[in-house]
Amino acid sequence: MAAPATTREASVYMAKLAEQAERYEEMVEFMEKVATASAEGEELTVEERNLLSVAYKNVIGARRASWRIVSSIEQKEEGRGNQDHVAAIHAYRARIEAELTNICGGILRLLDARLVPSAATADSKVFYLKMKGDYHRYLAEFKAGAERKEAAENTLAAYKAAQDIALTELAPTHPIRLGLALNFSVFYYEILNSPDKACTLAKQAFDEAIAELDSLGRNHTRIAL
Repeated sequence: MAAPATTREASVYMAKLAEQAERYEEMVEFMEKVATASAEGEELTVEERNLLSVAYKNVIGARRASWRIVSSIEQKEEGRGNQDHVAAIHAYRARIEAELTNICGGILRLLDARLVPSAATADSKVFYLKMKGDYHRYLAEFKAGAERKEAAENTLAAYKAAQDIALTELAPTHPIRLGLALNFSVFYYEILNSPDKACTLAKQAFDEAIAELDSLGRNHTRIAL
């Protein structure tokens, strides 16, 4: 039993090293080893799941930024009527989109096969379902037609599943619950073009958190007296 633990600890250490070196693709590889090497039904530790999240966030974040920049340049070239440049940019954008699709597919497969099924605590369930929603949302950002519709539906389903657990089992001030509310509102605003719904959701989460903090403050005052 000692060997797998040693291998796991070594992979976690190497993931931290890769993070410090800003080699995020390798950080992803190390954390995928941790996730897939764990026993069936065994959860990642909080540290491990955070490392996995950071690794993928940096890998996907760089491509999302690239896609936005290239898309903006493409629109400008279209406005100028420079079709030769537009064709070249379109091909380059498609290459970035293929990378985005591959990255999202990798983490979504891992979430469905290992991470979501093995989640035992409320915060880990919400964490992974939120993560699942996030990566479907990233697909919806650049997909078109039926693929975009499917990505949006998958995002909504994952966020709603996370929300159902968060509202009943996590405190309004819990950072994972607040992060879910923020990302869910971004989804409504950017993907579903529903600014009113986005604002309502974000405001509700904020108001509930403030009310909880006020209540805690009053309780602490009573204890002090």
